[in-house]
Amino acid sequence: MHPTFVDAITTRTNSTFRVAEQVGAVLFITVLTAVAAQISIPLPFTPVPFTFQPMVVLVGAAALGSRLGMASQVLYLTIGVAGLPVFAASPTLPQGAARLFGPTGGYLMSYPFAAFLTGWLAERGFDRRYVSAVLAMICGLIVVFTGGVSWLMMGTLRLGLPAALAAGLYPFVVADFAKLLVASGVMPALWKITGRADQR
Repeated sequence: MHPTFVDAITTRTNSTFRVAEQVGAVLFITVLTAVAAQISIPLPFTPVPFTFQPMVVLVGAAALGSRLGMASQVLYLTIGVAGLPVFAASPTLPQGAARLFGPTGGYLMSYPFAAFLTGWLAERGFDRRYVSAVLAMICGLIVVFTGGVSWLMMGTLRLGLPAALAAGLYPFVVADFAKLLVASGVMPALWKITGRADQR
């Protein structure tokens, strides 16, 4: 198993400092996820807004690894459920736990699992090269879309599969794939800049 980027750049000689650095990295990705939620574009033909959150979730997970990546998204959901304004703006649903039961609940609840999978692949070196980073992030994005579309079918809206795909997948898949192609270059670039891509 390969060290993650956070493993590679954190302190190795002092366990206390290392834990503090890891906690700081988790908090950083949590905050970035909340910030990305505020860049939200409502679309008239679907209750799901366009945001940059999935890319932050996936890049953050690639940097943190499976456990810390998942922790960053569990923390994000926890503070959102507690009522802090970290979820995307909604004209109908307030901030807080109710958001998880709204149309976007499936996407939100999928974030920890998408982060875990992408981070798990990063721990196996998928984030070191561009093509494999694309594959890792595609896997994570599939988890996000699966959670989102499934919730549109089984949650409060109870949409049929064609309607759920029309509301939760088709409007976003091309743009998200384009974003993914850009975001997939982040980790290989960071490894190259730090000169640690071959570290094992």
